[in-house]
Formats: sequence, C-alpha cells, structure tokens
Amino acid sequence: MEKLSSVLNGIILPFLIIISGMVLAKKIRLSKILRPKRFIKDLSTASLEVKSSPFKSMCTALAGTLGVGNIAGVSTAIISGGAGAVFWMWVGAVFSMSVKYGEVSLAVKYRNHDSNGSFSGGAMYTMKKGMKKYIGKRNAYILGGIFAILCISNSFIMGNLIQSNAACSVFRSRKELIGIILSICLIMTAIAGFKRISNVAFCLIPPLSAVYIILSLSIIVKYYYLIPNLFVRIVKCAFSVKSVVGGVYGYGIKEALRFGMTRGIFSNEAGCGTSPSAHASANVRSPHHQGCFGIFEVIADTLILCSMTAFVILISDSICGTDISSDGISLALSAFGNLLGAWAYYLIGTSVILFAFATLIAQLYYGDVAIGYFTEKAPPRLLFVIFSVVLCYAGAVIDASSVWIWADIIIGVMTVINTSVLLILRNQVQDISRIS
Repeated sequence: MEKLSSVLNGIILPFLIIISGMVLAKKIRLSKILRPKRFIKDLSTASLEVKSSPFKSMCTALAGTLGVGNIAGVSTAIISGGAGAVFWMWVGAVFSMSVKYGEVSLAVKYRNHDSNGSFSGGAMYTMKKGMKKYIGKRNAYILGGIFAILCISNSFIMGNLIQSNAACSVFRSRKELIGIILSICLIMTAIAGFKRISNVAFCLIPPLSAVYIILSLSIIVKYYYLIPNLFVRIVKCAFSVKSVVGGVYGYGIKEALRFGMTRGIFSNEAGCGTSPSAHASANVRSPHHQGCFGIFEVIADTLILCSMTAFVILISDSICGTDISSDGISLALSAFGNLLGAWAYYLIGTSVILFAFATLIAQLYYGDVAIGYFTEKAPPRLLFVIFSVVLCYAGAVIDASSVWIWADIIIGVMTVINTSVLLILRNQVQDISRIS
C-alpha cells in the first residue's frame, strides 16, 4: 500500500493538480479574479441571506481542514519530506486556487433545492448532473455513487479516526476521556441536526484561527531575522537530492514533492471534492461568488495558516533543534512550547482539540450529504452516525499511524476522479466566471 500511495500521491496527483490548475486558471482568468478590489467586492457582496451565508458555509469547509490539517499535516510533511515540502505545499496552493474555484462553483450550479428552501449538493451531484452529457445518465450516476462511497470512507478515516487520534495525542494520559467527550459531543451535534453544523463552525473557527494567528505571528515577528535564511533553506531543500530537517537526511525532492502536495491538499481539500458539500449549502448570489470563497479558503488555510505553522517549526528547529521522531502534533506543539513557554503548548493543544471537533462535525456533514446521494431514509443515516461515533472513540485509543496511508490513498483517488471531471467540465467553469 505504501508503494501505491507513493505513486498515486507522488506522481499522479501533483501532475493532475498542476495541469488542472493551469487549465482552469487560464479559463477563468484567475489573475483578473484575484485583483484586490474586485476580489474583496465579490466576497462582500456574495450573500443573499444571513442565516445561510457564504461565509458560514466557508467556515464549515474550513472546519473540515483547519487544525489537524494545518498543524499535524504540515508537521508530518516536514518530518517526512524535509523543509522543501513547504515549497511544494505553496506551489500546490497556487495551482489549487482555480481548482477550488471550479469544484465549488460547479457544486453550487448543480446543487439540489430542498422543499424547505435550503440547498444541498457536492461533487457527486456535479458528476451526476454535469457528466451525463459526456458519459450518459446511468454512468454519470454510477460515477457520482463511486465518489460518494469514497467520501463516506474518507469521513470515517480522515474525519473520525485521524481527527480523534490527533486530538488525543495532545494529552496522551487522558486519551480515553477525550475520546469519550468527543464522541458525546458528536452525538449531540447529530441530534441537534446537520443544518446547525454551520453555526457551530461559525462560532469555533474564527476565534480559534485568531488565537493561532496571534501566537504564530508573535513568534515570527520576534525571530524575524531568521526568516530570510528559512526561505533559502525551504527553496534549497525543495530541489536538493537530500532534504535536511534537524540534521537528519530526508528522502529528497521526490518525498518533498509528495508530502508537500498531499499534505497541502489534505489541509485545503482543493481538488479532492469534499468541501463543495459545505459550499453548496450557501444562499449565495451566484456560483462565481461562492467560488471566490473557495479561493479565499485556500489562501487562508495554506498560504497563511500552514505557512505560519511551517515557520514556527523551522524557527524552533533553528534555535532548539528538532526531535525528528516526534509525530506531527507533538512536533508543532513542542515548537510553540519551546519558543513561548509551556502555557503556549497547552493553549495550542486545547485549540487542536477544538479544531479536531470542528473537523469531526464537518466531516460528519460531508458523509451525511454523500449518503443522501443514495437515499433520504433515516436508518442508513443513523447507522452512519453510530459507526462514526464508534470510530471516533476508536481513533482516540488506538495507534492510527498506519491509517495515514489509507487516508492518502482515498484522498488521492478522490482527487484523480474529481480533477478529471473538472477538466472535462472546464468550459462550464469558464462560463460561470464570465457571467459573474
């Protein structure tokens, strides 16, 4: 499985992200969309109704990525691929902007309008409705069904096992208790209703992100004189035969590219087709406007928060050295603790647990939308919630390190399918950007 993951995520996935990113960027004239004045206007005028605003939908999508994605994901990328992985993470983010715009805008275009006035949709509905012209109605439904099954599997592994495991790795002596608390909170969220998930995300994500940004910036500003050398180190390691972290040789450019790209996608979810399920629920002015929020999501998640995590870790490595045997979460928390004190370790650690819970509920929503592709009946959804809760607790008490390989493979396959669909529907994405 390791070899399959290496080929899929180290060769195929980066190639598809770069190609689809270049094609879609040209189609939508990304440079024009990103002009500051126009981009800010598109974001500020997107909403039609406050209660289901595009910003809340984006918060739900960010809830599915922040925390474990931009903390453990970045840390793991640096451990496995060296400092050069950060460079490839940035490269992936640049190409991912247009990909995210495409999948989000198409999800809004092809979403369902429920009888109660709300919206639901996702990448599987884009495949079902958008691809029938090219492969036939039946095959389009099957393709959407395959993707929905992968989305449910990803919800179980990435949304339950890995999230709860990462949360409990903060305070290992209390992992059973944390697992029980997370499971109970997950049950309560499911009982309260999936439509309220955006409200929970809206309450959690902005303040948690603000705390993380403030602490990260305090370190970066304090050690500003190290930043130029760190940039040089990142670029040099990205193209070196051997990547160096903490004095230990890594696997070089191949692993830097692989882990930089995959962990970046794990963090911002661009191309893999999960976050469009959140964006599709927004009562937005047009598909283009929500697509702009998709672009902003990549900028906020990868280019800002992930970069801050990377610089904090590399600053800590330059000053205090790095324990290369650490897992992702421990490496990041130790960096904050080394540079700011023990209080920062526990504050960021608590934030990670809350971030993990936000991701749990977001992935629970993604899985529910995927099940809704097949049936609206309650029993399958109840079974899904029960299984999710069981896996949430299991992830807290078992060693989930090997699960990362399966998570990489599932996300890789989803990304291959979704980006291929985006390339086929590229002219529709172009039309959406033109009528904005």
